[in-house]
Amino acid sequence: MSLATRAPGPELMDAEDLDPGTYRAVLHDLARVNTVTMARRPTLRFLDSVMRGRSTLRLLDVGFGDGDMLRSIAGWAKARGIVAQLVGIDLNPNSAGIAATQTGRDMPIDYRTGDYAALAGQEWDVIASSLVAHHMSEAELIAFLRFMEQEARVGWFVNDLHRHRFAHVGYPLLARAARWHPIVRHDGRLSIARSFRPAEWRDLLAAANISAAKIERRFPFRLCVARRR
Repeated sequence: MSLATRAPGPELMDAEDLDPGTYRAVLHDLARVNTVTMARRPTLRFLDSVMRGRSTLRLLDVGFGDGDMLRSIAGWAKARGIVAQLVGIDLNPNSAGIAATQTGRDMPIDYRTGDYAALAGQEWDVIASSLVAHHMSEAELIAFLRFMEQEARVGWFVNDLHRHRFAHVGYPLLARAARWHPIVRHDGRLSIARSFRPAEWRDLLAAANISAAKIERRFPFRLCVARRR
């Protein structure tokens, strides 16, 4: 497969008729992938950078899936004495129930189903997404960038993959060794092929009329976009 341009989708996990039990297994294994690949670390580092001196946080996570990122953010906030209101929104109606079963009642997390655009005007401090951007078309992503730029008062952060040959070749070996779900094995490689490169992010930001965001490389094979106000 050539990586010169983005691969076409969609991914298997995005199928509307995917069995709920299969979807649950896929989300659980994706959370394990996130742990092994240190996927949550860039988002937490971004929060460290924008939340210095702040004692409250109202955050929106778009496309929360298993909820593992929001649970990590809840722990991060608690350790720093930050009073957090954390809201997740996901298009898949099965995500909220799956995430809620793994979330302690003491965690300040509200999982919702629907379109992020319906949550405009709700005074978000930070808007974040993790490993969601590559699921979007260019037009969808430009609209999302504009939404975040308009709605996030403190900053916003896109945590995503880097379309890189080494990652594309190496991921199947890792997935096979870890015995992750077959859909996770398939979609993980396709996700890499559907992700963006720095020049493409620059074009997307320009199309969204955003000049102040920074494109940041993060280990391993992460390409993130950060907007700090």
